[in-house]
Amino acid sequence: MPHIETDRMGEDFLKSLGFPTLSVHDTFTHFDFKTPGRRVLLIGPMGSGKTEWSARVWRDSEVAKKKGESVRALTSTGSVDRRNVFFIRSELDKARFKEYPEDAFAFRSGYIRCADNIAFIHDSFGLEEVIKDNPTVGTYIIDEASFFDERLAYVVRNASLEKGIMFIFPTLILNFRREFFNNTARLILDIATDVIPLTAYCENKECIDPAFYTYRYYSVDGKECPALFFDPLIVVGGDKVKDGSFNANYDSRCDLHHLLPGKEYTFFTLKPLGEMASRGDTVGLVRELEALNGKIESSILYSNLIRSYGDMVNGEMYLNSLKPGLVAEKALMYLYAEQNIISEQLLQKIVFDLELNIPYLEKTLKDNRRPVSFEQPYLL
Repeated sequence: MPHIETDRMGEDFLKSLGFPTLSVHDTFTHFDFKTPGRRVLLIGPMGSGKTEWSARVWRDSEVAKKKGESVRALTSTGSVDRRNVFFIRSELDKARFKEYPEDAFAFRSGYIRCADNIAFIHDSFGLEEVIKDNPTVGTYIIDEASFFDERLAYVVRNASLEKGIMFIFPTLILNFRREFFNNTARLILDIATDVIPLTAYCENKECIDPAFYTYRYYSVDGKECPALFFDPLIVVGGDKVKDGSFNANYDSRCDLHHLLPGKEYTFFTLKPLGEMASRGDTVGLVRELEALNGKIESSILYSNLIRSYGDMVNGEMYLNSLKPGLVAEKALMYLYAEQNIISEQLLQKIVFDLELNIPYLEKTLKDNRRPVSFEQPYLL
């Protein structure tokens, strides 16, 4: 069972000095490099400071490495010294922080130079290679670990138990749908020894409540357009707001201001149509995708949004979810890449028949670990 961080040492210290009874918050202590094999999970929405918290660990390690030789015995297990910190990033994440140096341990308010102690990897096999090539590193900070395959959790667990290596995960556990990000996120939570929850202010301009959720939206013609529920699971976004249908933006949001249109439609209409198509009856799915591709107001999705949100005060905001376009592509990828309902053969045929956006499909499917090459139509 993971340990939820609750440090009461600060409270006891202040009471010993004679402070009156008051609310005492957790102290910001220097990081503990002595305990071997910890697997520390930092959870919170985008913008909550997960990576910046990890940067404090890096700075603390620089201080700890200046200590005397007797400290090495406290922070080491065999050849590894937990004061030696290494930063791991996903190759998918290279699009962020382009203005920073290649070796930057970057976060929203700045960065730290890591020299050779940083690597971009594609999967858990890449992590194994990094661990093998750096036998004295005792702490790995794995940014956005949920981007990697499930096997990563077991690579981490085994290395921590066998070598005393510590791992820190500043990562999203919940996706923009407010669900577990994926199986990797579930497994990381399962193997964690420590969980440190972080929050942020809700980034809605009229709200200052705590935010627990990550909100995805697009900015089209100056309008905020919430992502539909069946938007692709992994869409890499930057830390500055960008316009356009291809550029996802992210905010931290409270429950009230986290908008997620299209959830009812996904399970009540889209998924059943996909299941019918998988059994050979493709008429309904193709008709709906054709409407989503060019006649959006004749689609079942449009009718569902009007019925569900049309009379609400912020109903227009929900309807803005259709402005970014590529709705048919997103619906089709959801059925293929996430639900595994339709075959690649059927995917290819529908894409060519409806003349959908192939470059967008190829890039997004690759980012979501379901690559498809659309070279020629498949005939059923």
